[in-house]
Amino acid sequence: SSVDQLSPCAPAALLVVNVMPFVDFSHIAREWRCKFSADSDNASLMAAQAKLEEILADVSSIEGVVSVQRVVCGGCLDFKVVTKLTKKEFEAWEKAGFAPEADFLGALKAIAGISNIETQTYTLEDVKMNKKDVKKAQEKKEKEQADKPKDEKPPEDPAKKLKKVIKEGGKRGVEIEGAADMGGLQFFCTSVDEPEGDVTLLVESVKAMNAKSDPSEEERKGGSGHIGKMVFSAGTSQLAIVAYVPEEKQGELVCEEWLAKVVGVHAGGKVLKAGKDYSTGCIPTDADKGVFPLKIREGLILEANNFLRSKGLFPEDN
Repeated sequence: SSVDQLSPCAPAALLVVNVMPFVDFSHIAREWRCKFSADSDNASLMAAQAKLEEILADVSSIEGVVSVQRVVCGGCLDFKVVTKLTKKEFEAWEKAGFAPEADFLGALKAIAGISNIETQTYTLEDVKMNKKDVKKAQEKKEKEQADKPKDEKPPEDPAKKLKKVIKEGGKRGVEIEGAADMGGLQFFCTSVDEPEGDVTLLVESVKAMNAKSDPSEEERKGGSGHIGKMVFSAGTSQLAIVAYVPEEKQGELVCEEWLAKVVGVHAGGKVLKAGKDYSTGCIPTDADKGVFPLKIREGLILEANNFLRSKGLFPEDN
């Protein structure tokens, strides 16, 4: 669309080019608008209406006119006249200078209390459905609703989900710190539920476990950043895994090597990102081979602990 203040509008051809390619239209409208004053019982509005009545017959008789509409807003003090034509006839009217536009706008300008006189060109289509199309659309919507699995959950708000992930991770960090200190452990393997197999969320969970505890907080969180860990999260499509080795223990254990040993247990398992401190990986679900995240999770925790034992970093079973 284009907006002008008492100046020629952009050509209709240019308007067509600027319309988004997926918007089909066969009509173009020309809008004349202004602001009126509420002073003297809306005298300027009454005068504008009188000027419209003087040219209404001329506008209505323009070749190709589909409708002429008047819009008045008492709150915004808007007075608008919208003339809609077929696209082809609009281009002919445009070449004629949108007559009687110049005369009408000049008359508005002369009225005391009238301001902000503008014109605008845009497409204008009636998109109301007929009864037959309404019925088809409603039936399609009902069918789509019926085809949805009954137990399908609506997508959870990402911010709320992340908050749950961090809360669970913070609490698990406190638990890891306590268990490791009691058992004299340097490394710990565990699982969490909230990330639901999402690697990115699982990384945030582990970071929450490693966050420094604030003694002033009523509920302690994190505090296990000095303990190496491998954390698992089962989802429907995959088992997500994050390995973490703190800087002071990287001389004893290579993070990527530890993770690669675990994901390599099942075909399709892979390291997604290798780092000295954080490494991430996953094992996809494979129903044909009986690989299901919840089913394989506990066995992989044992595998991770056994690798630590081979390095002398985890106590032997009594």
